[in-house]
Amino acid sequence: MKKRIKNIGVLSLLFIFTFISSCTDDLNIIPNDDDTLLGEELFEDEGAYRQVIAGVYANLALTGTEGAGNSNIDGIDAGTSQFGRVLLYMQTLSADQMIWSYENDPGTREIQRNIWTAQNPLILGMFSRTHLTVSLANNFLRETTDEKLNERGVSDAIRADIVEYRAEARLLRALSYYYMMDLFGKANFGTDEDVVNKVLPVYNRAQLFEFIESELLAIESDLVPAGQNEYGRADAGVANMILAKMYLNAEVYIGENRYSDCIDNCQKLLTSGYSLATDYKHNFLADNNTNSAVNELIFPIVSDGFTTQNFGPTTVMINGSVGSIEVNGAEVGVSEGGWGGALRVRREFAELWQDGDFIDDDRNTIISDDRPIGIIDISDRDTGFIIQKYANVTSNGTPGIDQTFVDTDFPLFRLADVYLMYAEAHLRGGGGSLDEAVTLINDLRIRANNPNMISNGDLTLPFILDERSRELHWEAHRRQDLIRFGLYTGGNYNWAWKGNGSNGIAIPAHLDLYPIPNFSLSSNPNLTQNPGY
Repeated sequence: MKKRIKNIGVLSLLFIFTFISSCTDDLNIIPNDDDTLLGEELFEDEGAYRQVIAGVYANLALTGTEGAGNSNIDGIDAGTSQFGRVLLYMQTLSADQMIWSYENDPGTREIQRNIWTAQNPLILGMFSRTHLTVSLANNFLRETTDEKLNERGVSDAIRADIVEYRAEARLLRALSYYYMMDLFGKANFGTDEDVVNKVLPVYNRAQLFEFIESELLAIESDLVPAGQNEYGRADAGVANMILAKMYLNAEVYIGENRYSDCIDNCQKLLTSGYSLATDYKHNFLADNNTNSAVNELIFPIVSDGFTTQNFGPTTVMINGSVGSIEVNGAEVGVSEGGWGGALRVRREFAELWQDGDFIDDDRNTIISDDRPIGIIDISDRDTGFIIQKYANVTSNGTPGIDQTFVDTDFPLFRLADVYLMYAEAHLRGGGGSLDEAVTLINDLRIRANNPNMISNGDLTLPFILDERSRELHWEAHRRQDLIRFGLYTGGNYNWAWKGNGSNGIAIPAHLDLYPIPNFSLSSNPNLTQNPGY
């Protein structure tokens, strides 16, 4: 696999995000607001098209135009609305791997104890940020029709690039709808064909599934081939990844078995030139855009400690996982004390590593010395194990450019997940080869320097669920995985602080979906609340 150039260009990304925010008053997104327009004069420069598509990407990393503490969505602070951070909270903090010590931070207590309501600011942040990406993508598509390009006399050379940019805008829009389908089960639905400021209809899960699938299939030939785009830009591999994850979860989303389609998309990714990083830890270091992880990362959320400072997931996890006892910030490239023990792991995740098979596994970055495994009092930062998975340090030991805002990109999608999806889809009857599935799992263990290989008889669904947690922890997958296995709600599997019980209690089934934020409900008369809220 050979990516065409290093990255999308953080300076262009920051410039266009600033321009977008300065030329519209409508970034205080409300659900039916699709009026994020850019001035016609911008497009008089043919170089602007690249900058505008960069602005769509920017919404995944940035929250505003005046630094890390600024949000361009009214009523929500920057940390509460950063896409990767709220995704991490909703998919990981709400499950069995992570605990946040400072429960006075708005929304965190309710998320990690599974007692959220429709007034939770983190839920509003996710709902608003994803809809903003849709709005930005729609605007780009409206401004790049053949009619508009003809009016402006855009050259053929630029038009060839615009074909790719349009496909990427459609993919980013589909990605946003994918997360809304997964988290909320519905979304305000608008495309570039809708009149600006129209009161949007609401699509349910089945409608969103159909749209996302059709969009990703339709743009396949216009996207850059898998693994060959600039680092940080989407290509055909990202489309295959979204489809594979949709098909793996199709029984949850639409009540249909689509495991064979999951296998098909996994096989496309396995033969597209991607390869595992030579070192597992390379995926989570400050130079993961240039070290061996660049061949494994299918789609990252770009982070830069100087140009794109933000309180995104890697900044949160690296600063937050510095231990209150260990004061090990210097080891991970941030201030010595970090954020004073903000993040720890729950007992159930820590226990996954206590079998002798995983003591020396490279994926095991747990630090347990002088700490009890259990967390009886969440505010007691000296209890519970910590981990050191992410670091603001390069593969040769050089610290990142800033000691708070990290250079480490967040691995939204990476090849290891494809290996695990293939194995699970095979076990669920999707076809493929058992021998290949076992080989893929063993490849992950070999890469992690774990000598304990599995045989065909060892590959079971419970094994896959545990192995997914060991390989993909703190990467915003866990809630989705537990729901697919029927273990998130109900009482078949309880973890520490699930349902607000220190040892975990059963939670009702309606919590498999998040509520529609109250603010959003008041903005679109077509929106209705999810059952149970």
